[in-house]
Amino acid sequence: MILNVATCQFPVSADIEKNAAYIIRQIQSAAAKDADVAHFCEGALSGYAGADFPSFEGFDWEVLRNSTENILNAAREAGVWVLLGSSHQLSSGRKPHNAVYVIDNRGKIVDRYDKRFCSGDPQGYSGDLSHYTPGDYSCVFEIRGLRCGVLICYDYRFPELYRECKRSGVDVLFHSFHAGNVKPKQLREMQSQVGPEFAALNRGTTYPEITMPAMMHSAAASNHLWISCANTSARESCWPSFFVRADGIVTGRLKKNRAGVLHSTIDPEIQLYDSTRDWRDRAMNGILHSGETASDPRTRDRRSI
Repeated sequence: MILNVATCQFPVSADIEKNAAYIIRQIQSAAAKDADVAHFCEGALSGYAGADFPSFEGFDWEVLRNSTENILNAAREAGVWVLLGSSHQLSSGRKPHNAVYVIDNRGKIVDRYDKRFCSGDPQGYSGDLSHYTPGDYSCVFEIRGLRCGVLICYDYRFPELYRECKRSGVDVLFHSFHAGNVKPKQLREMQSQVGPEFAALNRGTTYPEITMPAMMHSAAASNHLWISCANTSARESCWPSFFVRADGIVTGRLKKNRAGVLHSTIDPEIQLYDSTRDWRDRAMNGILHSGETASDPRTRDRRSI
């Protein structure tokens, strides 16, 4: 079953209603080109705490709820699924979840993924953990017969999550990032951490620009997953949104720091290179070699020539 994916990016900000207007326009644009699903970045509707706004103190949850309802209506009217990055309010006194809502083509929320690996120190005083409560479950659902999963930004540092997706039969992964709205001083600090002398040796000058796309290539190829990678385009964006085929090949990329919608087609029936197909299940089950090993004294003697 073919699945048409619209990977969307725009300059996410602290203005919820402005974000919602972008999202609704891009849902309509996706539908006009027969997309089955529109995928948005981390914090696309609410903005991303610590980057787009300093904290949730005084946050207008009522505006967020109303704007979410408007997007549900837009999804229903357009007849497309929507993967919506936002924030999910918890009970009084608890930090919200950093979430992606799974909205079907009838405008109904059918599931939600809450970012499991939030950055920060173990005490929760820094990074994501100073603003958000991590989730503790995976999210798997079906669109047009294809099993889909969701991850959020810093989750990319944990390859176990991609193996979990593969074990769950996931074909398509929607990975929502927020690697943007980086101010000039912060950008210089990030570049200094990498080291200017290494810039020519890497595809980028910051950790997000170097490691995030590289991990998407690797995760797609080693797990045979199609991956939509949605990012904010707020300047300075570390990289533009892109789409990776299940063999690790990028098939489309938007322009950095510019709003846009990338259309990609997933056809699970096409034959793609997959060098680990025969051995992947064994590896996931703890058999960490291919073929048959030898019961041979010279195998066991590892100190001789």
